[in-house]
Amino acid sequence: MEKLDLQTPNFTDKNIQKLSELFPHCVTEDSDGMSIDFDVLKQELSSNIIDSNKERYELSWPGKAKSLVSANTPINKTLRPKRKESKHFDNAQNLYIEGDNFEVLKLLQETYLGKVNVIYVDPPYNTGNDILYKNDFSESQFTHSEKSGEIDYLGNKATSNVETNGRYHSDWLSDIYPKIKLSRSLLADDGIFIITIDHYELCNLGSICDEIFGYDNRLGLVTIYINPKGRQHERFFSASTEYMLVYAKNRDIAKFNKVAIDEDKLKKFNFLDDKGKYRLDQFIRARSSTARGEKPPGFWYPIYVSMDLSIITTEEHEDYHKIFPIQNEIEYSWKTIKNTFNERNKSGEYVAIEKDGNIIVCNKFYEQQVFRNIWIDKKYFPEFQGTKIVKELFDGKNIFSYPKSVIAIKDILKIVSEKDSIILDYFSGSATSAHSIMQLNAEDGGNRKFIMVQIPEVTDEKSEAYKSGYKTIAEIGKERIRRAGEKIKEDNADKEGIDDLDIGFRVLKVDSSNMKEVYFSPDNTNQDDMFDLASNIKDDRTDEDLLFMVLLDWGVDLSVKIERREVSGKATYFADDNFLAACFEENLNENFVKALVAEKPRKVVLRDSGFASSSVKVNVEQIFKQANIEVKVI
Repeated sequence: MEKLDLQTPNFTDKNIQKLSELFPHCVTEDSDGMSIDFDVLKQELSSNIIDSNKERYELSWPGKAKSLVSANTPINKTLRPKRKESKHFDNAQNLYIEGDNFEVLKLLQETYLGKVNVIYVDPPYNTGNDILYKNDFSESQFTHSEKSGEIDYLGNKATSNVETNGRYHSDWLSDIYPKIKLSRSLLADDGIFIITIDHYELCNLGSICDEIFGYDNRLGLVTIYINPKGRQHERFFSASTEYMLVYAKNRDIAKFNKVAIDEDKLKKFNFLDDKGKYRLDQFIRARSSTARGEKPPGFWYPIYVSMDLSIITTEEHEDYHKIFPIQNEIEYSWKTIKNTFNERNKSGEYVAIEKDGNIIVCNKFYEQQVFRNIWIDKKYFPEFQGTKIVKELFDGKNIFSYPKSVIAIKDILKIVSEKDSIILDYFSGSATSAHSIMQLNAEDGGNRKFIMVQIPEVTDEKSEAYKSGYKTIAEIGKERIRRAGEKIKEDNADKEGIDDLDIGFRVLKVDSSNMKEVYFSPDNTNQDDMFDLASNIKDDRTDEDLLFMVLLDWGVDLSVKIERREVSGKATYFADDNFLAACFEENLNENFVKALVAEKPRKVVLRDSGFASSSVKVNVEQIFKQANIEVKVI
């Protein structure tokens, strides 16, 4: 039987495979397997090859090549479920993943490849005090951490990227570049990528996003007014804004929703038809026709309205009201020529009303789909809709400094997300994104799902968070989601369907592989390691640990329903109804397999050492083959 790979995708191999499909004659074999013959490939693309010494437009920095290689390099890690830290574990469709976000992005590549609808991230701004978490997958985590000395008591490899560092910008770019590259592969074809930044790295960040997504897929740069006081100790300009870069994976199929995010304007949309909410806007032009009082060609014509105001037309009717664009005895003009008016009138874009004894023709003005790229409303101030909200949730304690505005994230999600979108934030911080998503779902009845990712960065021992028992940022984020979810339900208790609002989440933590080293390199096993072959699974790992490892490897959604059943006396897990069945017990025989086949799963995973005998293993493989069920072992 085939073994599960249990490694994250090797993108280099995948890229070679894609090239081999386009240019099979450029692929050769060497001692390492399939390789690209670049000399032949250059001949194939000779008219479009850039010589290494030729000038070209690009952003480069020391470490860029290495960061690209690191994005393509697979890792042997897993996600372990933590029921006690979760909320409504069995039914929750949201995820909170604790660990290095670069490793998490690699681990999610099989399961969520092309499935994430929105990625929103608020990374470190590289202000001279930010913590960067370094990875070097060419050496073990322990060896690298020990050698570099950049490790905290939780095992995080942390270093401050201070401005005196000679690689100040390069280190930050090398940290963020591969993460954005992995982000793009997770996005659905119509997905949207959003990243916030301040002026320090705005230009560099824009350049690498342009490179990864393509400049044509840049949908906009939004300036957000967040600090009316500015930075008081600046020598020159005092920064009061930050920026939000918005990209589409494919501009041609991406779209914005027809919503209004301005609360005052939203109140004016007090009419509703099958196209949505609208307000009435007088069809007459709000200015005089010309300085000489002449009629502009085509914009002066009579409109006829029936006595009951139900019919509007440009065809003459003697018993209808005859309306010209005249107001207060001043001649204006209509907003469109007659032909355009007639076309729009057929689709019901106009209504007639009576006001102060006059008949007025109005056009329906729907909620805008075009959004300004400057957001200045005070609801976006972190002080009011970030810090204040978190303090209220944590009983007046200042647990987290300068969190994002809940409304700022909610508004951008109103614009770019559907009601069933999957939304990823891999710089989760205090989990403002999760809070915003739950709030938005409560408001519009949506079922958006979130995936929050946060490294367990330690809190300062002098901080109020640490003194209150929150030793890491991740602990703050999880507790905020618990409290915010309950408050949202409480505040919306009278709203229909609020009981169905999903405020739960499954906690998963990055850890070393569940499998011993012999699983990945059996050919290098020496005689002293032979005992390990009896069980290639680490002693401290549970069946549920193994199950989530399998879900990751086989690309099954990590939030699917999981059910534990007894099959012929053996504990068996069924994921996504009967899509996948997994049993990690020992002494499996033909009777168990026949009973399992009767459950009609599409895929099955068993323990390689779990069969009663080698002959049973052979027979079992045939039983699954005859039932057309894919089976693998660990």
